Amino acid sequence: MAQKIRDIDIIEVGDLSGELSSPWSSTMILLRLTTDDGEVGYGQAPTTLMTLPVLESLNEVKRCFQGKDVFSLGKNTMEFYRNSFYLSRSMEATSALSAFDIASWDIIGKYTGQPIYKLIGGPVRDKVRIYANGWYSGCKTPDDFVDKAKIAVNKGITAVKFDPFGNSFDQISRENLEKASAIVEAMRNEFGFSLDLLIEFHGRFSMDAAVKACAELDRYSCTFFEEPLHPELEDMLPLLRSRISTPVALGERILNARDFARNIYGEKVDIIQPDVTNCRGISELRNIYAIADSRGIPVAPHNAFGPIQTAATLNVDIAMHNFLVQESFEEFWPEWKRRIIKSGYERENGNFKLSGKAGLGIELDEKVLDDHIVKGMEPLNPSEPPWVVSGTWNNGESN
Repeated sequence: MAQKIRDIDIIEVGDLSGELSSPWSSTMILLRLTTDDGEVGYGQAPTTLMTLPVLESLNEVKRCFQGKDVFSLGKNTMEFYRNSFYLSRSMEATSALSAFDIASWDIIGKYTGQPIYKLIGGPVRDKVRIYANGWYSGCKTPDDFVDKAKIAVNKGITAVKFDPFGNSFDQISRENLEKASAIVEAMRNEFGFSLDLLIEFHGRFSMDAAVKACAELDRYSCTFFEEPLHPELEDMLPLLRSRISTPVALGERILNARDFARNIYGEKVDIIQPDVTNCRGISELRNIYAIADSRGIPVAPHNAFGPIQTAATLNVDIAMHNFLVQESFEEFWPEWKRRIIKSGYERENGNFKLSGKAGLGIELDEKVLDDHIVKGMEPLNPSEPPWVVSGTWNNGESN
């Protein structure tokens, strides 16, 4: 008997009073699928000032999954692919489809009694190394960054990502460039090579500014520079890479395996960072890993929005040979977001471990979920853009 999808619930949760660690994620969109015999699976879609468009796109995908056999995931996905004319270029559509894919895998795992990672090849590791993000809220000076990094290190963290560029955008002044250099230098001097440094550019720079910033920071032997160029300037990445020794990483804005292939085969990137909640889910994330592996490219998945996303990503990380390191905001999320799930994965000495339970392996706290249901758009902070870590944008210096 086919296990048909009976109920589809699209849930917006959050705390609109604001967050310290990730203001662009003060809301989350969760998806709950229930089959005709009562099995439940959960998915998640990103927001980033796209809450309402993504939510409406979930309703569009719903029409292709309602009443369908949950085990016919490939067929259900192709039905939406056939109808969604702009899927390859629509973050809203791919994000919505990702949530359905993740929730379907959760149910498939529960029906088979296996964690997802066993269904996609089995584990190649029993733990997943993490790097911290969101840890540097309010940091502006080198001492600020060092002091906050010590907190992360004391939690067992061995790698951190941070954005040292203040309010620079498109261009960067000599003063802001020197400030960024001083921050990275202070971090390297304090922690040596016991702490890996990953530099977040947030895709903010023109070619001229990116060349200046990358050349200035290249001396500090960082693990990677993430999105040094505006995403529309991707054709300039081979030239930029030829001028620096630090690896270049990108991928959170790339929406499918074929676009990743173009970036990889075009020699535009050294490390890729797909996001399971906007690249069409677990099914496509496996394909992206495989394409990267064909060229010896390591994968460091983007992961910022919530615990269902984390669980989905970890299930793939555990099963893939070319995994590098996993982004984590967990320690620096507000309490309500951490309490959305009761169990499923845990952090231990700078690593994640999954529960090994069926499906995603997580148990949601329905009361926390119900207590944080919200409606509407994310708050907009006029003082800083939503993609920066709170309190790091204004540093008293203009561009």
